[in-house]
Amino acid sequence: MPVDDYGELRELATDPEPLREALLRQLRSPATPAEELAKRDLESGLFLPGRGLLDMKAGLAAGLAAIEEFLQSSERLGNLLFVAVPDEEVNSVGARALATAMPQIVQERGIRLVGAINLDCIGDRGDGTLGRSVALGSVGKLLPTALVIGQPTHASHPLQGINAAAIAGAIASRLEWATELTDRPDGEPGIPPTLLSLKDSKRHYDVTTPDACFASWNILTMGRAAADVLGAFEDLIRDAVAAFARTLAERQAFATTTNSTPQDIPIFRASAVVAEASRDPSNADGLKQMARQLSCDGLSLPDQNEKLTFRAWQLAGRSGPAVVIGFGSLPYPHVEMDQSDQAQAMFAAIEVARAQTMATRDTVVGLCRHFPGISDMSFLGQADTQSLGLIAENTPAWDSGVRWSGAVIGVPTVNIGPWGRDYHTALERVETRYAFDLLPRLLLDVARARFRTITPDPGAVTTKFAGRHWSV
Repeated sequence: MPVDDYGELRELATDPEPLREALLRQLRSPATPAEELAKRDLESGLFLPGRGLLDMKAGLAAGLAAIEEFLQSSERLGNLLFVAVPDEEVNSVGARALATAMPQIVQERGIRLVGAINLDCIGDRGDGTLGRSVALGSVGKLLPTALVIGQPTHASHPLQGINAAAIAGAIASRLEWATELTDRPDGEPGIPPTLLSLKDSKRHYDVTTPDACFASWNILTMGRAAADVLGAFEDLIRDAVAAFARTLAERQAFATTTNSTPQDIPIFRASAVVAEASRDPSNADGLKQMARQLSCDGLSLPDQNEKLTFRAWQLAGRSGPAVVIGFGSLPYPHVEMDQSDQAQAMFAAIEVARAQTMATRDTVVGLCRHFPGISDMSFLGQADTQSLGLIAENTPAWDSGVRWSGAVIGVPTVNIGPWGRDYHTALERVETRYAFDLLPRLLLDVARARFRTITPDPGAVTTKFAGRHWSV
């Protein structure tokens, strides 16, 4: 993470104590409720600011502190494995590589994995009740996309074409916070979908209407399959473009005083468009070569998929208006503990540790079903990867850009991390009592409780998984 958002305090961004004093000087006259809360927090002495201190250094430190104390014990019933991996906030390259490598590590070391703890932080605007929680699973993420093809025309003659940007705007309006795409298993509050990107294909200003637009949406899942999400996404887009076409027909009738039939705007899946374009072997080779080049150029996955989808559309020889839907990035599978003996043993260990924390430190540690943000848990835990085939075939850059076999470690995985406020901002701060004292002890209590329930396996070393985000 960069430190430019700290402005004149950027040199102090990774020096917490001086940064606290400097921030307090800046916050003498807070201008917003967020600044007022930050001022109170820093004045209390219970919060420490700094870039990455909450997200993710405090979690890493807690895991290492737990391991250090564990090593000092003469009675160790198992082993802890601490793993630090990069890229959690982009494509989880490190966690995915670990999932691929773990079977060999297990075999070479003669160990068996019985659980994992992710050390991700939780933001809490209140008293920490939410932040001091064990998450028994994690939401997943999909990035559905829509390439909207229009019929460009001179702006002086708008009725002679159809504006791709206007179609995309109608779709974006229909999908924003759509309840049909909000996953709410068992009535648990869901997180609505939201538009992440919307751009047209024009490289400079002119008076021609846009011929194409590309949009992507953030959709979080808790139990819903990708096929269901894509189906609902397609239905909503179909409704949106049909309603938009009717509106345009009414407006055209008003402008020309003649009746007009709503224009058909068909919807295609990326897999169908790529397959149609690839019937010609030279087109198929050209798309593969283009995919490799886009990956080498360092474009983001959504940008790679946009360009590949548009090129496939051109090679298929089709014309607009139309919408091509697919996926634009790496999927993060949702994770939750199943009913297996290992998962239930992990849950029992958490309950023991929570009770110990309450009895010895007079602190309540809560439970929640899902960690509210995407994390490396998707590649560690008991994830549902059955939909990967559908996702891959509708992600044109899958082989060249995503490059994921679908491997997950598949052990019972929970999140137990620090809490604080305003990460990814200059007011990022961690609550120190929990992060520096209670959290390492809680992690160790969970590990020891889990080890006590293990039946020895002759010839194997029992190992609890601890990672950059994971520790037990």
